[in-house]
Amino acid sequence: MNPHQFQYVARQFRAGKISLNEFTNQVFEQESVAQAAPGEPLLAETLLNQLRQRRVDSHKGDYGRVLIVAGSRGMAGAAALAGMAALRCGAGLVTVATADACQPTVAGFHPAVMTLGLPSDADGRIAITSYRKLCKHVPAHDCIAIGPGLGVSPALQELLADIVNQAVAPLVVDADGLNNLGGGFDSSSRGPCPRVLTPHPGELTRLVPGTDSHREQQEKAASLLAAKSSSVVVLKGHRTLVTDGEQALHNETGNPGMATAGCGDVLTGMIAALIGQGLSTWEAAVLGCNLHGSAGDSAAKIKSQVALVATDIIDALPAVLTRSA
Repeated sequence: MNPHQFQYVARQFRAGKISLNEFTNQVFEQESVAQAAPGEPLLAETLLNQLRQRRVDSHKGDYGRVLIVAGSRGMAGAAALAGMAALRCGAGLVTVATADACQPTVAGFHPAVMTLGLPSDADGRIAITSYRKLCKHVPAHDCIAIGPGLGVSPALQELLADIVNQAVAPLVVDADGLNNLGGGFDSSSRGPCPRVLTPHPGELTRLVPGTDSHREQQEKAASLLAAKSSSVVVLKGHRTLVTDGEQALHNETGNPGMATAGCGDVLTGMIAALIGQGLSTWEAAVLGCNLHGSAGDSAAKIKSQVALVATDIIDALPAVLTRSA
C-alpha cells in the first residue's frame, strides 16, 4: 500500500444508522484542519503519468467497471453527464442505473454508456422495488457512484442505505446521494468500504449541523467529517479541499465559469472512473479535482467563463489528459 492509500479498519457500530449529528457537539474552533500534504500539482502529475501506462494486451475490463446510480424524471441529464465523464476519464465499462421513466433519455446521450432501467415511482424517481434488481449488479463493479439527479424520497433513503451497507467496492457519494443518506451509513460486519463524499457547502451544512458559511469553519467541518466517517471528503468550491481527516490538499485549478449546473455530476463520474482504474480514493479525489479544474480552464479559454457549460468540461478532457497535469 503506497503512502497515499488508506487503511480502512472495520469499526463496531451500534445497529442502525450512524448519525453524524452525534459528533457535531464538538467545538470546531478547537479543531484544526488536517495538515496540508505538499505538492498537489506534482502528485497530480505523477498520478496522471501512472494512469497513462496501459498494457498493449489490456482489455476494457482492466480499466474499471463503474456503476452510477443516478437520475430521475426531469434530471436525466445529471445521470448522463456522470456517465459520459466516467467514460471520457478512462473507465472501461460504465453503466448508469436509473429510473425507467428516464432511461431512454439517459441512453440517448452517448452510445457507449450502458443503462439499467429500474422501476420508478409516480414522480419518476427510483422506487424501493428496484432493490433486488440493483443488488444483482452491485458486486460486478469496481466502483459505485451514487447521487446525481436522484431526487429525495423515503424509499430512496432506505434503498441507498441498503446499497451502501452491502457494497464492498469503493463508493463516490454526491448530491442527492448525500441528501438521502443524511451522513448515516448502516452498520456492516465488513466495516465501511472506502468512499469519497463530495459535498458543496450547503450539503456539508446538512451533514454537519452547526457549520456556518465561513470557509475556514467549513474546512474544519469537512476534515472532522472525513475523520469520523473514514472517508475522503471533497469540499467543493473555490480551491476545493480534499481531505481524509489527517492530510489535506487544496486544488489549484478551475475558474468561476464552472459555477454552473452539471459540473459536479461531471466530477463524480471522473472520480469514479479513476477509482475504477486502480487509484485509491485519496488519489482519485486529488487527480479528479485537478483534471476537472484543468478541463474547465481549457474550456473557458475557448468558450469564455460566462458561456461555459458542463459538457464543455467533458469535451476538454482529451486535451488535458494528453499533457502534464
